[in-house]
Order: sequence, then structure tokens, then C-alpha cells
Amino acid sequence: MPEWDAWIGREESRSDQVDAGHAARWLAALDLPAPAGGVLPQGYHLCVCLPDTPTGELGEDGHPLRDGSAHSFLPPVPPPRRMWAGSTMEFLAPLRIGDPLSRRSRITSITEKSGSSGQLVFVDVAHETFGEAGLAVREVQSLVYRDPPAAGSPPAPPPPGEARFDPAPWREHRSITPSAALLFRYSALTFNTHRIHYDYPYVTGIENYRGLIVHGPLIATLLLQLAQEKLGTNALTRFAFRGLSPAICGEELHLVMRPEGDAFELAAFASDGRQVTAASASC
Repeated sequence: MPEWDAWIGREESRSDQVDAGHAARWLAALDLPAPAGGVLPQGYHLCVCLPDTPTGELGEDGHPLRDGSAHSFLPPVPPPRRMWAGSTMEFLAPLRIGDPLSRRSRITSITEKSGSSGQLVFVDVAHETFGEAGLAVREVQSLVYRDPPAAGSPPAPPPPGEARFDPAPWREHRSITPSAALLFRYSALTFNTHRIHYDYPYVTGIENYRGLIVHGPLIATLLLQLAQEKLGTNALTRFAFRGLSPAICGEELHLVMRPEGDAFELAAFASDGRQVTAASASC
């Protein structure tokens, strides 16, 4: 996409700190105990060094406006609907309460594709998060911008069918029903004002989903929590996830894991077996 070449390589930097109060609220949101020695579980990095766009500079969907100006980090691609398609994470050092933090972010690629729902534009952003001990997390986030739903199209995802999720092929299994309170808390922790996570009239009437959408990185964090329960806190060196279908607030979500060679396969499924997220991890 030559018209977006000027955005490839664009960088921004942010600084932060692992604040004890913020960390305590993150742990409370996920029903996790206080960590030994102040060492936080993996997944906390998604809640630091956040954009702090003024409210007056937000778009209709709650995301920062992409106006093409010199201070606009993300490109003004035409499709309006934004989703977090997935991430690949490398964990190099744990984050501790009190750590000073910094993050360097760089746009690495912009790719246009055509799908059944219209134009898709993928934007990959590489992040490096540094703590007291140096580089702590290296991550590539893939964002996808989509066309609005066609007029008269049924709400997505489809209503739950008659089938039921079968956990038998999986070694580890836990279920959770994400509540509106959990979605609100995670939005607050990540300073995420995307209205699909809290504004029911907007998400059903404008975005054409059939309920509030569970954050993709929240599902990833829950899968990281499952892995760390079984393998040990901060045991992973790599984790990758990809969103396949939306998860709806108030509906049961099945989190599963099993060995796959020297690594682990993880996933999230709706109650009727529709796969929501695919993930992999290694130690």
C-alpha cells in the first residue's frame, strides 16, 4: 500500500512505572493474589505505557482519531472498525512493583486484504517494554481495520447453537463467564475507551454485534493465567494468540491447554464449541 508507506517505521516512546495501586487493581480484576516479592504475572505489560489521548480527540468508536497529522501514530486507513487481531510476545524478564518502565513502539507493516466482509487493513506494531532489569517484553501486535457491516446483515457472532463444547481432548480446562464488571475494569486498567466493550446500544446498533465484546487481550491474559497456574508464574518465554471470533459478555467461555511437542496449545471456546481464540506458548 504505497499511500501508507510514510507510516511504516513511524515510532513513538512512552514512560511509566509499575504503580503498586494499579498493580493491586489489576490483580483484583483477575481475582489473583498479591504476588510474592512484588513480581507480577505475565500479561501485566498490556496495561502500562498506555496512550493518553484527550477525550476531545477520540473518534465515534472511542479510539483516538486517525487524522493523518504529524502527531498521529496510526495511519488513517479508510475502514472504520478496529479490532485487535492478535499478538506474538517474548518474555525476557519479569516486571516488579516499583519498576520504572519505558516502551518503544514502531509500525512495521501495513497490509490490505479483501475478505467476505469487505476491505481489511492489517497494521503490525512492534513494542519493546523495558523495566528495571532492561528489556522485559518484546511484542508484535496486529490490528485489523474492517468495513462496517452490510445493511440488514444478522448480528455477529451467531447465537449459540445446540452443540456443546467438549473438553475431553484437552488436558487443562477451566470456564469463566466474563461479566460487565470485568469488562469495565479491564477497560479502565488499559485506558481503553473502545465502545464495543461497555456501550450496549452502540455495539448492537452501530457495530452490529449481539452483545458487549470481551477484549481480545483480556482473553489472552486469562489464557496466560491458565498457563501460569499449571507451569509456574513467569515460566513462559513465548506466547502468541489470534482472535477467531468475538466472545460475548455474560456467556460462558472455556479456556483450555494441552501439550504440543515441546510447546503448548491453548484456546478459548464458546459454550457451543465455536472457537474464539487460538494460542500457543513455550517455556
